[in-house]
Amino acid sequence: MIFNNRAEAAYALADKLKEYKGKHPLILAIPRGAVPMAKIIADKLGGSFDVVLVRKLRAPDYQELAIGSVDESGWTYIADYAASVGADSAYIEAEKKIQLDIIKKRRAQYTPIRPHINPTGRIVIVIDDGLATGATMISALHGLHNQKVAKLICAVPVSPPATLKKVAELVDELVCLSAPNDFHAVGQFYLNFPQVEDEEVIEILQSAQQPPINVNMYESHSQAPYT
Repeated sequence: MIFNNRAEAAYALADKLKEYKGKHPLILAIPRGAVPMAKIIADKLGGSFDVVLVRKLRAPDYQELAIGSVDESGWTYIADYAASVGADSAYIEAEKKIQLDIIKKRRAQYTPIRPHINPTGRIVIVIDDGLATGATMISALHGLHNQKVAKLICAVPVSPPATLKKVAELVDELVCLSAPNDFHAVGQFYLNFPQVEDEEVIEILQSAQQPPINVNMYESHSQAPYT
């Protein structure tokens, strides 16, 4: 399956997620590529939209390869192949600091635009424009486990099957439009795959209109699936 662009992929995901329309889901985007997609999906489902800040940890000699990831709290996921590509403990600590600094910078940029939305008690759908190693998605999902969400869903247009298997263990539901075995990079499944810049993210956050929340609609969720 080849998508024309992120918008086409987002509309296709929204169709797969239509059972959540009217349930006011919280759509969380992994910046920056997924941000335009999450806004489309939130609008289609009548939900809220926000970002979840995580960063991949890059391999020493091939920085497109993720050897792990870090979330905003500093929790770190390290892939089992990290050492084999030259990422020793000293390198990982240095790379973790670099990526945490970027997360802090982005939080400082984004939060004044609109306060962070509390996911507690919400149906939460985490969006990315595709998974490769799944490292950033794993950190994003881990960070939500202790926030007492009502239901945790991962939704992506494309991912290799092995990555889906890892991610499936962390969610209540997994939605993926295509899982090809011949997978090299997310961009190969898009005809147009431009980089999304911080300025575009800020503009989308500014323009997003959040639907009013019925505070009583979450009272039935006395327990979350993750504690």
